[in-house]
Amino acid sequence: MTSQPDPTADRSSQFFAALPVLAQPRDTFDASQYRPAPDDWALVVTDIVDSTTAIANGRHKTVNFVAAMAIAALKNLCAPVSIPFLFGGDGAVVMVPRQHAGQARIALARVRGMAAREFDLELRVGLVPVGELRRFGTDVQVGRYEPSRGNSFGVFLGGGVGRLEAAVRGRGDAELIERAAIPNALDDGAPADLSGLSCRWDALHSKRGKMVTLILHGAPDPGEIYATVMRLAGQAGDARPVRQDTLRGRWPPTGFMLEARARRGSGSLALTLVRVLAETLLAWLVLARGRPIGGFDPDRYRAEVATNTDFCKHDETVCFVIDCALDCIEPIRAYVDQCAAGNALRYGMDVSDTALMTCLVTSTDAGLHVHFVDGGGGGYTNAAKHLKAAGPRAPVAGAAAADRGAPGRAA
Repeated sequence: MTSQPDPTADRSSQFFAALPVLAQPRDTFDASQYRPAPDDWALVVTDIVDSTTAIANGRHKTVNFVAAMAIAALKNLCAPVSIPFLFGGDGAVVMVPRQHAGQARIALARVRGMAAREFDLELRVGLVPVGELRRFGTDVQVGRYEPSRGNSFGVFLGGGVGRLEAAVRGRGDAELIERAAIPNALDDGAPADLSGLSCRWDALHSKRGKMVTLILHGAPDPGEIYATVMRLAGQAGDARPVRQDTLRGRWPPTGFMLEARARRGSGSLALTLVRVLAETLLAWLVLARGRPIGGFDPDRYRAEVATNTDFCKHDETVCFVIDCALDCIEPIRAYVDQCAAGNALRYGMDVSDTALMTCLVTSTDAGLHVHFVDGGGGGYTNAAKHLKAAGPRAPVAGAAAADRGAPGRAA
């Protein structure tokens, strides 16, 4: 007897694709555009242990790359179903529909194993159905930030992300910690599918003055604070860290060894390295030449890269990187200090010369590629340290009790 497809499951798998489009970062502050995640979707959180030390040892690019590995593996696993994901510098948040939850646990175990074997980093991973998180008293509301057609990121409300982050770090309810755990035995040594993951662009050098990384947590009106910071930063021009004038390629790219290690599987690292160097050389020549070849238009691709960058917002935390003129930095700091005085807002701020970008490319010809940005020298990790050092303030209504920074932030 042939089983019939479950139309309810099919509708559930389209949950994220059916959400209202939030085309601008400012739109992500409209809670009415978020929808409750289905109970049977699974929430995933990853976190690199002691990323602060790794970054201090000059491994910032490796930390960012490993943080993006879970996103790549789960996005490839669930394709063509669209899923929400969020990058946090040294960790990630992802959601997968129920039909992929079992394989997602295996993929996460493989990613954790690869992080240890290939990159000498310890990666925490956890997965739990949304319905379980609701049983523990938190919710997961999802928004779809889509800066260009087909390139979507997830943003989250409801406290569920923070609750799972705490569980993955071994804090909170013992039952939830156990349910979120992914056994090491699920890692069979097979490579996770990390197709499309790369970091071929050079560091993004500030053209305004400095790259500023901000984490805001617990603001009563985060949208207003974000808008004011962007207005202050934008007085000297476009404050986005990824622009045509900050994009710069080189050959060989500084991340070529990361890509080779991620792609080699059980094969030879030397042979994989040769393939990666050949592919990146061709890509660099095409971009440098600046003329279309086949269905690839270098100028269009550069413009798309500047558009298709992430914006990090979950629960009561907002994280972003801006290219800021030197004379705008102190007014921004003073403004956020003023907002933090006497209320629940805490913030962390880091200032650097550069930002780093990690890329996940599905199809350059179709314009399907997304890019994850972090402040140079450990922008998000450093900002999170400053946020934690600020100490707890009085909670606002509805705030989760857990002390949280950006996703994957070291605590």
